[in-house]
Amino acid sequence: MPRLTGIVSTLEGVGMALEAMRANKVRAATTTVGVALAVFVVVSMSAAIHGISKSVARDLASAGPASFYVSGVSLAVGDACAGIGETCPRHHGAPLTMQEAAAIARLESIEVVTSHLATMATFTYENRVSRRVRVDAFSANWVELDGGEIYPGRSFTAAENDSGARVVIVDERLAQGLSGGVAPLRRSVEVNGLPFDVIGVYRYNARFLGKPGSLPAGSAPKAIIPLETARRDLGTSLRSLDLTVRPRATASQAEAIHDVTALLRAHRGLGPAGENNFAVVTSDRLLEVYNGFFGVFFLIMLALSAVGLVAGGVGVVALMMSSVTERSREIGVRKALGATNRIILGQFLVEAATLTLVGALLGLAAGGLTATVVDRFTGIPASVRPGAIVAALLASALTGILFGLLPATRAARLTPIDALRYE
Repeated sequence: MPRLTGIVSTLEGVGMALEAMRANKVRAATTTVGVALAVFVVVSMSAAIHGISKSVARDLASAGPASFYVSGVSLAVGDACAGIGETCPRHHGAPLTMQEAAAIARLESIEVVTSHLATMATFTYENRVSRRVRVDAFSANWVELDGGEIYPGRSFTAAENDSGARVVIVDERLAQGLSGGVAPLRRSVEVNGLPFDVIGVYRYNARFLGKPGSLPAGSAPKAIIPLETARRDLGTSLRSLDLTVRPRATASQAEAIHDVTALLRAHRGLGPAGENNFAVVTSDRLLEVYNGFFGVFFLIMLALSAVGLVAGGVGVVALMMSSVTERSREIGVRKALGATNRIILGQFLVEAATLTLVGALLGLAAGGLTATVVDRFTGIPASVRPGAIVAALLASALTGILFGLLPATRAARLTPIDALRYE
């Protein structure tokens, strides 16, 4: 019986909260919008970040668990800078060279070395223009370390790379933007005003190759061209050259990294006490960099969402104080009939939690819709995790209870005589 009474009291509190929202639409809107925005930010951002992390982990796995990345600058999250000053990692690094890439490829412990540059370009086909398209320039063996596929069409050959042939592979998103989804295979498109022949359509499955910090492939239109072509025709600087390296099956990752490190240090004349002016990063470390970057971003989003929860909490206080005042005679009648302070307190706390939970549900719905849109149109496998839903509901309910404690306590402390005298 006590349990049944508690359930009935809870349902009454929910009903009264909904009635209070109907009667005080402006104040209720302040409460629900603040909480909804806070929940929306957390849920949508966590869905996107979780999707990107999954995509990055999948991309890293596509190149093989032993593969690693070589760059001329540090990749640590804390090494970011504004582009000036001696603290910038690029000031302590030295760009990789094609000669170093070739030397690494000749090491006995190395199976494949893929060189990579990245730039942006404008693509024109007939009367359609796609601006700021990401262009990845690779050496001819890039397909050995990439998880995607080319269909229809083909990749470029080593001879085409060496001669700087103007050939390009477009991804499905770029093909859609340029030709309405019909692959412009064996046709000419302009890249920064220069004619390039389309030789293939790239279909994304996973992607490891490329600079850390860029979004996974599939999130934006992309094209792939020979590295030598990018250097000659698009003016892409070799200073941003990076390498993806896969050891032979007979060599461990640690052995391959040791060989690469020793070669680069010797080639650059670094003494025993000299620090490396390059970075060799494993897939685990690269994933740690991604997670660290997005972890900082997520903390910022949490701070912003806390502001929304506080705004919602202030709305709860205003709405509940008004509700206590308007229902003073009702509280007096209930106390005269035997309702205890605990019952009154609990009922008003349920009302406060209901107010914020309504906002949380709205935020969850908006966040779920955003995750669906991101998943469908960007290639990032965003999804709302059950843990995020539970955390959002608990945080919103806790906000309602904490901010509703003052008006609920005031209601519980009213004496029957004072409450019944209220006009």
